[in-house]
Amino acid sequence: MKFTGTKSYVATDDLTVAVNAAVALERPLLVKGEPGTGKTELAKQVADALDLPMLEWHIKSTTKAQQGLYEYDAVSRLRDSQLGDARVHDVKNYIRKGKLWQAFGAERKSLLLIDEIDKADIEFPNDLLQELDKMEFHVYETGETVKAVNRPVVIITSNNEKELPDAFLRRCFFHYIRFPDMDTMRKIVEVHHPGIKDALLTAALTQFYEIRDQAGLKKKPSTSEVLDWLKLLLAEDLSAADLKADSSSALPRLHGALLKNEQDVHLFERLAFMARNQR
Repeated sequence: MKFTGTKSYVATDDLTVAVNAAVALERPLLVKGEPGTGKTELAKQVADALDLPMLEWHIKSTTKAQQGLYEYDAVSRLRDSQLGDARVHDVKNYIRKGKLWQAFGAERKSLLLIDEIDKADIEFPNDLLQELDKMEFHVYETGETVKAVNRPVVIITSNNEKELPDAFLRRCFFHYIRFPDMDTMRKIVEVHHPGIKDALLTAALTQFYEIRDQAGLKKKPSTSEVLDWLKLLLAEDLSAADLKADSSSALPRLHGALLKNEQDVHLFERLAFMARNQR
């Protein structure tokens, strides 16, 4: 099982090394990086490339680790007991399997994505230490121990919004997805917008990286946002000359695809005002 990227996902050499190392070590792959750099998409592409069924566990601020194992519906059992339902005699009828249990019990090796783990409470990663390490957990209501039939490939993503515990990090293989350089970005764009004119792509990417490098920017535009922007440029049938003709304004054409808060828009408006006054 070797991951080398796919036709629809440009994977750098260091990323493919990280994926294959995690698979070989049978440890979770912890992928960090800016939002919009393709962390979630990576898991989908790895599952596709290795022909693995995929389970997705998207983490929210209210998500608890126990939900990934199982949930016991005591309220439904109480209601059924009051109604005289025969199901009440088997506690298994009231246990709902979580994503980890589903992955552990899969008939063949699967891929489990734990998406945006840094959204959860700080104790969340610690609560999964033993389960991810030993690939087993205990169900107190039934007294059974659930062990992984086939150890799943686990990919965990983080937007780096919160520090993760050292004990958790020790159990993972870590990779940080650096923001793509110009050459890599060209390859990514070609996958999503094949046949785009080179002059337009060069002008657009030059402008895009100038925006990202602007000092004082609150939110730098991401890979997904430049792809959206290019889609709009193509839909409007704009050319490289159109982008250059608008260079007198610090704001790029269709800037709403790139700049996502008023502070950054005002920053570029001020730059344009200062540039006009210096003429």
